[in-house]
Amino acid sequence: MAYSTLDPQTFADIRLVAFDADDTLWDNQSHFDRVERAYCDILSPYGTAEAASDALFAVESANMPLLGYGCKAFTISLVENAVKFSQGRIGAADILRIVALGKEILSMPATPLPHVEETLRSIRQRGKYKMVVFTKGELLDQENKLVRSGLADFFDDIVVVSDKTRNEYTKLCNIFDTDISRLLMVGNSFKSDIEPVLQLGGYAVHIPFHTTWKHEETQEYDHEHLRRIDNIRELTEIL
Repeated sequence: MAYSTLDPQTFADIRLVAFDADDTLWDNQSHFDRVERAYCDILSPYGTAEAASDALFAVESANMPLLGYGCKAFTISLVENAVKFSQGRIGAADILRIVALGKEILSMPATPLPHVEETLRSIRQRGKYKMVVFTKGELLDQENKLVRSGLADFFDDIVVVSDKTRNEYTKLCNIFDTDISRLLMVGNSFKSDIEPVLQLGGYAVHIPFHTTWKHEETQEYDHEHLRRIDNIRELTEIL
């Protein structure tokens, strides 16, 4: 996928820089992947790992309108799918093991990815931008991860939403009393972090992560307001 090379002047009017949290500031998806592998092992008496994983994704997708995103929603889907996939045969002890797997995610490390801390510090020290964590999921869970990461002091606020729709991006700009044309969104998900901002006329920097949740997979494309980078430290050259 080729992306346009943008002159830094293109970003000269940016005043609000929003950062996705999971898999942009710290590793998240690999922890979910690890839990899912352990989960499929528990369900191995009832079917293959691939079948259990596909069934889980279908249950998660069906639950999203009601439960949204996050660890608690994921855990409920783990339990629901286990009962369905086993046709009610799974035992209480295994259900408790599954619940314990879900709880593990709530205390997972939030270790900043390479070069994140130095990049945030560099941008913060310029004093030119408002900086915010803009993420979807559960408020307490995301706030706790930000605290555990040690990155909280670099940001003016954390805004957690149920989903990153175009309406939520507009609200974000209103909170910081700025226009969408002065917003730069930095994230790993083209579907959630990049496309809605581009559709509204804002700017985006895409930093793909090495693994992507199925629900976040989408067709990517070029755009004059879009820059793709391989490492977050390149952000200091763009701003």
